[in-house]
Amino acid sequence: MTENRTPEENLGALAEGNAPVFETLVHMTTDTFERSGLDEETYLLLRIAALVAMDAAPASYLLNVGAAGAIGVPLEKVQGTLVAVAPVVGTARIVSAAGHIAEAYQAA
Repeated sequence: MTENRTPEENLGALAEGNAPVFETLVHMTTDTFERSGLDEETYLLLRIAALVAMDAAPASYLLNVGAAGAIGVPLEKVQGTLVAVAPVVGTARIVSAAGHIAEAYQAA
């Protein structure tokens, strides 16, 4: 059942991927690639673009940039994605995203 944890313990569990919230996130993305009808590269570049628009945390980039790298998406295409969304999301989001993507590539 539910454990009685402090907020710090709950955040720590979430950060480690050991929490019901993380499991829910995994289930939310199950089969979305297949249902999208997109090729893998386009799918991952669109996900990266959405992360940019949301000013996502580095951990979110790590998963998606790592997957893109694993299928051979070159860094230039990720950079091209940033260029494509820049007029829509603005400079601040692009600079933030570039830093997060650099962190993700270093961690991968």
